[in-house]
Amino acid sequence: MVRLLTPGDIRELAGRLNVRPSKRLGQNFVVEPGTVRRIAALAALEPHDVVLEVGPGLGSLTLALVEAGAGRVVGVEIDPVLAAELPRTVAARAPGLADRVAVVAADALRIEARDLPATPSVLVANLPYNVAVPVLLHLLVVLPSLERGLVMVQAEVADRMCAPPGSRVYGTPSVKLAWFAAARPAGPAPRSVFWPVPNVDSRLVAFIRRDPPDTTASREEVFAVVDAAFRQRRKTLRAALSGWAGSAPEAERLLRAAGLDPGARGESLGVAEFARLAAARQSAPPAAPRTL
Repeated sequence: MVRLLTPGDIRELAGRLNVRPSKRLGQNFVVEPGTVRRIAALAALEPHDVVLEVGPGLGSLTLALVEAGAGRVVGVEIDPVLAAELPRTVAARAPGLADRVAVVAADALRIEARDLPATPSVLVANLPYNVAVPVLLHLLVVLPSLERGLVMVQAEVADRMCAPPGSRVYGTPSVKLAWFAAARPAGPAPRSVFWPVPNVDSRLVAFIRRDPPDTTASREEVFAVVDAAFRQRRKTLRAALSGWAGSAPEAERLLRAAGLDPGARGESLGVAEFARLAAARQSAPPAAPRTL
């Protein structure tokens, strides 16, 4: 039997450890047992799943993941005090299942596959508010074994992650995540389930990994044109990509070579079109020299 943490348990544990949630680390602990159970249920875990949890904190979600039947949970925790305490919490509250949990004291933004004691297949996490998108993109790069995931992020960030081309909030996070995976909204998480209570609501985002677009361009080359297109998102692609291409006329030439409208804006392009544009820069013949 697993005993989940209640709000009182969490405050008692934090007090004993002299832990105060850090804004710098984006720490907002989930204190409502029903919420972590709902997240674990939505993750639809199987006994063979190895779950990666980023920022397990005091262990609320960790315990729910074990209860839900995860084969193994690997927590990556940047706070050394919390990383040291989590195995003791799991041993006390899920004694028959404690061997399923391993904790790595590390920064998720710098973690590599070789740093983990098992190969994760699923990401389930309440991601730190301040680095949610960089952490997710980094993990998708360095952990190709991640097949799917369910993450909790700020509502505004969730909207951007799931936005389609043409949406008002479509931007760099939308395109870069789409390179790796298909993402969809998976439900709300009101601010009242956190301690401390944040100033914003949160949402769950589910994703399933898919193959990137078929292109001769590298991911780095595609992401470079994405960054350039949204750096000045109100400008036309001809103008916004002038620095990336070397000049506005060259940007227009490359856009036309890729079959794209130079007068469009970055928010109208999907990830496959950005990939086509990056490839056009490789394959298009150089511009003819100007004659006097």
